[in-house]
Amino acid sequence: MPTENSIIILASTSPFRRKLLEDAGLSIGTVTPQVDERALETPLEDTGVTPDEVALILAEAKGVDVSQRHPDAWVIGCDQTLSLDDRIFHKPQDMEGARRHLLALSGKTHLLNSAVVLVRGGEVAWRHVSIARMTMRTLGPGFIGRHLSRVGDRALSSVGAYQIEGEGVQLFERIEGDYFTIVGVPLLPLLTKLRELEVIDG
Repeated sequence: MPTENSIIILASTSPFRRKLLEDAGLSIGTVTPQVDERALETPLEDTGVTPDEVALILAEAKGVDVSQRHPDAWVIGCDQTLSLDDRIFHKPQDMEGARRHLLALSGKTHLLNSAVVLVRGGEVAWRHVSIARMTMRTLGPGFIGRHLSRVGDRALSSVGAYQIEGEGVQLFERIEGDYFTIVGVPLLPLLTKLRELEVIDG
């Protein structure tokens, strides 16, 4: 049985991640990690570190940062990278960037690498990465423009310039991987580990 004072904190302000965890019945708080992701990521370029390892490094940095400020809590750190071959994509800065993202991904299969860690007392207790393979159909430039005008700034809130839980699903020909991995939390492995640790009722 979990103890009554099992505090769970999500080291993220992502409304999508928070909703997934709350919908699963978890009572959580959220704390914004004070981590400069690009400053951490830049030195990793050209070192042979894979996109899934980058996601894990960033998730751990976020989780440890928040855990050091809340050492008695179980802190969930998450990060997701989008990779196409050797290229890692970041959130587009503007609509032109979103257009370039979709043109680059059109007709190809990219990977969403979703990492999650559990941290307590500043120490990583568990780490996991799930990967989804996303095959985008061939998109014409005209359709991309019309699509982006419909979804608006929502396209700027994700690394791929799409939301699979919304109209972005129309961009795809095939998806291999679970919904939770795509949205950014490998939820089933996380829940399994929380039960094993008796943080939640099992």
